[in-house]
Amino acid sequence: MSESNRYDAVIIGAGIIGAATSLALSRKNWRVLTVDRLPAAGYGSTSGSCAIIRPYYSTVDASAIAYEGHFYWRDWQEFLDADDERGFVTYNNCGAMVSKTPHNNELRDACAIMDELGATYEHLTIEQMRERLPMLSTKSFYPAKTIDDPDFGVANEAQLLGGVLFHQAGFVSDPQLATHNLQRAAEKNGARFRFNTAVAEIMQSGGKVAGIRTTDGETISSPVVINIAGPHSSKLNQLAGVEGTMKVKTRALRHEVAHVAAPPGYDYENQGCIFSDSDIGGYMRPERGNHILLGSEDPPCDDREWVDPDNFDHNFSNMWQTLVMRAAQRVPELGIPSTASGVVELYDVTDDWAPIYDKSDLPGFYMAVGTSGNQFKNAPVAGQIMANIVESVENGHDHDTQPIDFHLRYIDRIVSTAFCSRLREINRNSSFSVLG
Repeated sequence: MSESNRYDAVIIGAGIIGAATSLALSRKNWRVLTVDRLPAAGYGSTSGSCAIIRPYYSTVDASAIAYEGHFYWRDWQEFLDADDERGFVTYNNCGAMVSKTPHNNELRDACAIMDELGATYEHLTIEQMRERLPMLSTKSFYPAKTIDDPDFGVANEAQLLGGVLFHQAGFVSDPQLATHNLQRAAEKNGARFRFNTAVAEIMQSGGKVAGIRTTDGETISSPVVINIAGPHSSKLNQLAGVEGTMKVKTRALRHEVAHVAAPPGYDYENQGCIFSDSDIGGYMRPERGNHILLGSEDPPCDDREWVDPDNFDHNFSNMWQTLVMRAAQRVPELGIPSTASGVVELYDVTDDWAPIYDKSDLPGFYMAVGTSGNQFKNAPVAGQIMANIVESVENGHDHDTQPIDFHLRYIDRIVSTAFCSRLREINRNSSFSVLG
């Protein structure tokens, strides 16, 4: 085999996490090849990401990593230290306003975690919520309902309980461009990317990873293969024969996001913020062209549509109308378009909606999976975590018995990677939704 087909590591998947891992490993002077079955970096589920940056999760370590991620996006070009002929993404640090509801314990737990981390926020009365977003109604419709429920749209006697504005939050303007930025930074450090390249086999020799074989029969040699294949991650784990020993597994979940115009007279694009609202089971963020992007927080009343990532319906369903109608409860002047617009994509979801950043039981095979929906914001940090895990294990460290620690340099905090182990117990405190 020619030297050109030998690498220190092969990454399968050129989404936002795959590109970030390529950058982190290449900065450690590893010879890295990233392959993807699609024609460009960030072309798959990453391109459909809402690219929301926010610090609150259900655990301290997950929140710490998300809070840390905010600073990488703030200092994006400094982090990349590379040029991109397409330009760079913009991080709109507009803040995230979240409704207090019984479902989220009126955000007491989230605020306690923010206090521990030093992240800033402010409590808002319903009057202050309306000052921040004048288009809002502060009626309560909790719990979220389907639109065929006879009580859908019927307000409770009480108003919302208020909200919290988290300051280190916002969104990235173009998730696919963000991935391309990472690709160019990785290439500056010697990494290579190959597209339109699908994997047929995880090659093994002597009980260890030996590389990959592509669907066109080409073999690429490497002692390390990293599964960062997004919604296809479970198929890659099955291909490698490692899924059976994992306590936490992944599945592909179909999801829809709606794009609608902001109500007349509201400059939501420039004056709006992220708004997360478990009272109605949805969230919104500003979108270009003074539009609003509407997503679901996966309330219990909604069915989960688990699918084969190679065979799912790309067309909008009744869920699109549900998203818009739920948002119209909160924004009464919102127009209901006659034509659906938005995104139909897949999440790569673990059993507790927290990611897996880990090794596997096959020596040389690693995984950064279960990341879709709520890990885009963490990509710059997750890439470094994965690079440290791979380097540590390849140097002989027993990561299963002693998960490595990672130093978050911006907030000067150590986190254990045990929370993202494939062998962890399912986190019963999870939201079991896109909120993580």
